[in-house]
Amino acid sequence: MTRPNEDEYARQEAEIDELYREVILDHYRHPRNRASIESPTVSRQGYNPLCGDEIVVDLLVNGGVVEDVAVRGGGCSISQSSASMMSEAIVGRTVDEVESLFGGFTAMMRGSDDVDLDLLGDLEALMGVRKFPVRVKCATLAWHTLREALQELTGGKA
Repeated sequence: MTRPNEDEYARQEAEIDELYREVILDHYRHPRNRASIESPTVSRQGYNPLCGDEIVVDLLVNGGVVEDVAVRGGGCSISQSSASMMSEAIVGRTVDEVESLFGGFTAMMRGSDDVDLDLLGDLEALMGVRKFPVRVKCATLAWHTLREALQELTGGKA
């Protein structure tokens, strides 16, 4: 078995980076679940004063399962893409599963390599953001807003 040389590794890494950029841009240009829920179980607003990103997360939770989510707000492509990707990732999951996903995503953004990338799925596309510490807050804004909503829902237990 031959091992790829450094040029081949660089080419493969560039292709992955391009794929990730496409995923992020697709979510920015065509955000998922961009709306509001008329009577949400819980709704929470988040704001990043450093850059002006803002997000509102509405959740419809029934029997401990996230049945619907809606996100809206404004900000940079990273914050809005992350919110869109998050909204897709949590529908149909239990509150405990969402909490695990939150933990994995925020660990990845803090630089941990000990993260279950299979759990994160497409969210892995945001891994490159961690190279830019000032942008990590953009990528995690929706997630922290989601967690605050879950804590309100569960009385602080999430």
